[in-house]
Amino acid sequence: MISIIIPIRNEVKSIKRTIDSILYQNGMDQQIEILIADGMSHDGTREIIEDYHQNNENIHLIDNSEQIVAIGFNRALSIARGNYIIRIDGHSKIEHDFIKNSLKLFATVDADCVGGATQHVASGIIGDAIRISQTSRFGVGVVPFRLGSENGRFVDTLAFGVYKREVFEKLGGYDEELVRNQDDEFNFRLIQNGGKIWLDPSIKSTYYTRISLFKLFKQYFQYGFYKIRVMQKRKDFASWRHLFPGIFVLALFLSFILIPTIEIYLPIYLIACSYAIANILATLWEALKQIINQELRKNYFSLFSFILMPLVYFTLHFSYGLGFICGLFYFWDKWNDTKVKDYHFDQEQFSKNTVALDKPMSFS
Repeated sequence: MISIIIPIRNEVKSIKRTIDSILYQNGMDQQIEILIADGMSHDGTREIIEDYHQNNENIHLIDNSEQIVAIGFNRALSIARGNYIIRIDGHSKIEHDFIKNSLKLFATVDADCVGGATQHVASGIIGDAIRISQTSRFGVGVVPFRLGSENGRFVDTLAFGVYKREVFEKLGGYDEELVRNQDDEFNFRLIQNGGKIWLDPSIKSTYYTRISLFKLFKQYFQYGFYKIRVMQKRKDFASWRHLFPGIFVLALFLSFILIPTIEIYLPIYLIACSYAIANILATLWEALKQIINQELRKNYFSLFSFILMPLVYFTLHFSYGLGFICGLFYFWDKWNDTKVKDYHFDQEQFSKNTVALDKPMSFS
């Protein structure tokens, strides 16, 4: 059996697309259960899920009154019966061979988790600018599951991973203190405990990005804010890319302080001009790639989106960096608090629910 956990809240526009992409998997003979941890949606999402449940007893709705992803995930994980656990977001979908290809890899690759790159999709001019920025090196650094990979490789993290059940038996559930980055911390925990994560081009999914700068700012502020807690929990950081936005924002603040105090303008000019040049060059590079791939002909929104991309890049970097600095102050006294807080994960119940494969897996 395969257990798919979907933590959501107010996903009425996309939840059907997500569930259908799971139900119509091909080339496998494994039973699938879908555990949807809902943060008490009030937009009609729950009614849609209940309609699905009427026709499929393996689709379950789980209340997540705290509206924290980690808590909802842990509640669902506690009752999961699958030999493999997959977390999927409500504003995403997986390809029809996602599960088949994932399970097939476990027979050939020594890994505890497998996954693939996510194709980013957006609507509107702002959404398209966000999509391009979130899949560029200047926007998010070298993140394989966002940038894609032509060959399989081991990575430090990915989205929508397929985990062996024993991973959670060994490591526990998501850390509920993390409103964001809970999957990042779990993957880091897995790596630190000798686990391996494999990213493969045969595993494909689609992620629907934010379509407003305000929502993007809030999202990446929280990423930066809770990244501090991840570093404290794991007593390390997974990549240098996590530090650069915070250094950038701190340098901006310090250079601003120099102006009224000792009337030195050179630092702010150097930082602002250097960033502006890098920002514009990155935008032009992405535009050139679109021209080479003839994407501008297919999507004329992209032409106007490039005008907004410098602002989107700045929003990504500044919000993450600001959140990172705020997290440093907010969590300043928690560097010795490394305990994983997965209080809503019932490990005893999880162990009882272990289900052996009914028959050998076959693929077509």
